[in-house]
Amino acid sequence: MGNPWEEINLEDYESHMSLDSVNQLQTMNSIMKEQFNAYPVDRAMVLGIAGGNGLEHVSRDKYQTVYGVDINEDYLRAVSERYDNLSDILKCLKIDLIKESDRLPYAQLLIANLLIEYIGYEVFQRVICKVNPEYVSCVIQVNTDDEQWVSDSPYLHAFDRLDEVHHQMDEKILLAKLMEIGYKDILKTRTSLPNGKALIRMDFLKG
Repeated sequence: MGNPWEEINLEDYESHMSLDSVNQLQTMNSIMKEQFNAYPVDRAMVLGIAGGNGLEHVSRDKYQTVYGVDINEDYLRAVSERYDNLSDILKCLKIDLIKESDRLPYAQLLIANLLIEYIGYEVFQRVICKVNPEYVSCVIQVNTDDEQWVSDSPYLHAFDRLDEVHHQMDEKILLAKLMEIGYKDILKTRTSLPNGKALIRMDFLKG
């Protein structure tokens, strides 16, 4: 059996994430606008690019290269089609981060939103050490104890296998893991979502 993310239909994923009761696609879009504009870099990498949500905030005046990394080839094909106006800047890479992190190129800014949950802290450390960014900006989801981590929706069946790869996130552990590899925290924000969930953005600086 392959990674569950290789089997999830992009339309199901985006439809679920954009429901009013979930509100994650819209929230992540505004967070990514801030992430792309926050630091003096011209080379960024987005891990788990999915359908490319947020790429409309990539400025040609700022960026020379943006890597979009995902394990799902259909997602990357959709990204290339949706953002063909960025074809000279956007480089889509099909990489299994758990098995193929050594294939990742260098980037000054590493963006990992709702991604660490599916690879775990140690793999994320390995990815960061390979990419060697000056800045890391990541978003994790925190859940209430009485809510399942995938919000209820008509598309819930699409995510049945994600339990196989999901890791519960803890911001204190994430901070400790980044400090272990030489990064210090420089920003933390919290955005509340429906159903008692929240998105925590944590940014780090090398050194």
